[in-house]
Amino acid sequence: MMPPLDSELLRTFLAVAERGNLTHAALVVGRTQSAISMQIKRLEQTVGHSLLRRGPRGVSLTPAGQRLVPQARAVITLLDETAASMRKAEIKGPLRIGIPDEYSRTLLPAALAAFARDYPTTEVSVFCGFAAQQLAALERDDLDMAVIFDVHAADPQEVLGYDPTVWVTSTLHDCHRQSPVPVAVYWNSGWCRDYALRSLEQHAIAYRQAFSCDTASGMVAAVTTGLAIAPLARSTIPSACRALGVMDGFPQIDASRVLLKRNPARSSAAIDALAARLHTVFAPLRSVDPTRT
Repeated sequence: MMPPLDSELLRTFLAVAERGNLTHAALVVGRTQSAISMQIKRLEQTVGHSLLRRGPRGVSLTPAGQRLVPQARAVITLLDETAASMRKAEIKGPLRIGIPDEYSRTLLPAALAAFARDYPTTEVSVFCGFAAQQLAALERDDLDMAVIFDVHAADPQEVLGYDPTVWVTSTLHDCHRQSPVPVAVYWNSGWCRDYALRSLEQHAIAYRQAFSCDTASGMVAAVTTGLAIAPLARSTIPSACRALGVMDGFPQIDASRVLLKRNPARSSAAIDALAARLHTVFAPLRSVDPTRT
C-alpha cells in the first residue's frame, strides 16, 4: 500500500514545478536547496515515479510530474482554504508594503500571495520601486513596511538576509569576454555610478554602457539576450546565466543587506504577521553575512 502523501512535500514540489529552479523554490518555501532535493526524493519514493528532470538550465517535469501538478495544486488550495476559514482570530488589513523591483519576479510575489490566502480579510497593496522611493513613501506614511537593499550598517532586527550584487553574464553568449565589455545600467542611478561602474574602474576593466533602463526586468533582458552584462542580486540570477567572479576577472559589486523597514507610526497584527512571514521566507539568505568574509 502506498504511504499517504505529505502536504508539505506537495508544496515543495509545486514551488519547484512553478519556478523550474531549485534555488528559487528554496527561497520561496524557506528551506535550503539540499532540503528541497531531499523532499522531492521522498515524494518520488512515495508516488513511485520520477517527477523532475535535472538539466544545466534548471529542472523540468517528467510526464508523471505533469500529471501530479493539477492534483497537488487542488490539494494545497483546499488545505489553505480550510485553514483560513477555521482561524479563530481574523487578521484584518489594509496592509501596504514596498518591495524591490529585483524581487518582483521571484520570491516575494509568491510569499505575498500565500499571505493573502492565509489571511483573506487583509487587503494587501504592493508598491514596487527603488529603495529611495520606498523610504520616501514610508516618511509620507504611504507604506506600512518596505523591503529594501542597503550596503550600510543596520539594526540586526531589520536584516532579512544578505544578497550581494554581482556582475551577471549569459552562459549562451559570454559577452563579458569583449573589450570594452558592454554593461547594462539603471537610468540616473547613483548606486550604479558609485558601486557598479566604480567596481569595474577600480579593477581597470574597460567598459561601455550598452543598455540603460529603470527596471530589473530590463536588466535581465539585457543579460539573457547577450547585449550586456548587468548588476543583479545573486539570488535573482536567471536561468542560463551566471555570476562573474574572481576567476573571470570581475569583482563582487557590493555586500547588500536586505532590510525590512517598518513605519514607526503604524502597528497592527497584520503588519506583525507579514513581517514574521518575510523573515521566514528570507531565512536561507541569513546563513552567511558576506561583510564578515
